[in-house]
Amino acid sequence: MIKLEFFDPNKHLSGVDYTLDENQLRFTATAAQALQSISERDDNDAFPITIMDSNIVAGFFVLDFGKDKFELTDNEDSVLVRSLSINPEMQGKGLGKISMMLVDSFVKENFENCNEIVLAVNQKNDLAYHIYLKAGYIFDGKTRIGRSGPQYLMYKKF
Repeated sequence: MIKLEFFDPNKHLSGVDYTLDENQLRFTATAAQALQSISERDDNDAFPITIMDSNIVAGFFVLDFGKDKFELTDNEDSVLVRSLSINPEMQGKGLGKISMMLVDSFVKENFENCNEIVLAVNQKNDLAYHIYLKAGYIFDGKTRIGRSGPQYLMYKKF
């Protein structure tokens, strides 16, 4: 059973210490990089999330309520999903899609004022783009240039 939990360094740190290949690193940060970035911030707007598969750490992402989300939306009550990765040993099982489908209920349950999830996906990351579409995220033609090239801006409102 897949579930999302707030990251707990005492329980999850070793589990998110997986290595992503060069291709994946073009599109996302490692959990260690994301956690480092959060620790350097002077706000409390980013929440690391662990993806669990039957009590085994399967992946990681960040829910970011900070100002970066305004590059994708003008909605103050939105959250940006960033740095999503699945442990390579557990990829190919649909964990990314299931996780992205669970994000809405997790956000609604834990952040009651939030009514939109936004994300950016690299146009060359076709697999991730289709996972987001299948999970109900919408691409309405907006793009931007990211660190590895053009990105589709996607969202889900609730």
